[in-house]
Amino acid sequence: MHRSSFCTKFLKRKLSSSSISSSKPIPNETIGAKKRIFSGIQPTGSLHIGNYFGAVRRWKELQDEGEDVIFSVVDLHSITLRQEPKELSRNILNCTASLLASGINAEKCILFLQSSVSRHAELSWVLACLATMPRLGHLPQYKEKSVSMKEIPLGLFIYPVLQSADIMLYKATHVPVGEDQLQHIQLAQHLGNTFNARYGHTFPPIKAMVEESGVARLRSLRNPEKKMSKSDPDPKSRISLVDEPKVIVEKCKKAITDFTSEVTYDPEGRRGVATLIDLVSLCTGKPPHQVCSENSDIDTGKFKLRVADVLIETLKPIREEYNRLVKDPSHIKSVLDNGAERAHSIADKTWSEVRKKVGITLQK
Repeated sequence: MHRSSFCTKFLKRKLSSSSISSSKPIPNETIGAKKRIFSGIQPTGSLHIGNYFGAVRRWKELQDEGEDVIFSVVDLHSITLRQEPKELSRNILNCTASLLASGINAEKCILFLQSSVSRHAELSWVLACLATMPRLGHLPQYKEKSVSMKEIPLGLFIYPVLQSADIMLYKATHVPVGEDQLQHIQLAQHLGNTFNARYGHTFPPIKAMVEESGVARLRSLRNPEKKMSKSDPDPKSRISLVDEPKVIVEKCKKAITDFTSEVTYDPEGRRGVATLIDLVSLCTGKPPHQVCSENSDIDTGKFKLRVADVLIETLKPIREEYNRLVKDPSHIKSVLDNGAERAHSIADKTWSEVRKKVGITLQK
């Protein structure tokens, strides 16, 4: 999962035993296993503010805390649905530049392009031979994406297996995800247990790390019933990390709210307004009720302009660094190449072990 990627319901309950709150230290609960964190993000469009607060900011925190972290731009996942080749190539460059501009430091983590490490696809095939069609067919994202398709690409059906391979190839023990990805982590847990039971212990247990914050409620600015997404065909539905100030102002002005002028926080009843409040809360660190209190003297129309001001100020250093980085694609390629070399050193060891245990190698 080179990307991410990256939920629509607010987490009001405590996380289950398979999830770990990002607000607490990450325990190494796997006896004898080295704690390692893996996550990825798809290069299918410009990273938006939801990607930043939902994934990238947490990635930066983990690397700065000295955790063993591996991040991947998951280009193989992006071609699950049709992509224009030249645009995909540009998106890989832009996505990597956005990550670096957001504070991902290739000296503190491993950052690489998924397709540059062929072991992902090879391990995915082994795991596919352990997966079942009923299990994959019940995954909610497959159901959601395939419902309107006349012909369903095989990749859309089996990509969660590749996602499992992404994690297991590095023997990762923790994976930062949104709530909508929890069933995919459960699939990885299942495939790891199945492999271990059949061929001997190889893969450690995998724990999901779910962010407990307002990012869980960030919705499309143009359709508050939908999650904010970089694949949404309407660019006004999201705030890109590299949007110019005038673009941010225009998007905030066009954000769908309702006919109530007061700035109040109701994530279910006033989803559009709640998303704007969440954006300010995430950028400033102030709780939603304080944001409402500080803006009780204005209507939602004027509040949109204040939201734009906060976003412009928050994203300014990211946008400026991004604009500098994209002018030097050779540097970005070098970062990804160096990351791939480091990723290979781990992936090759795992793949060699898997081949021997499965028997797809000549025994001496």
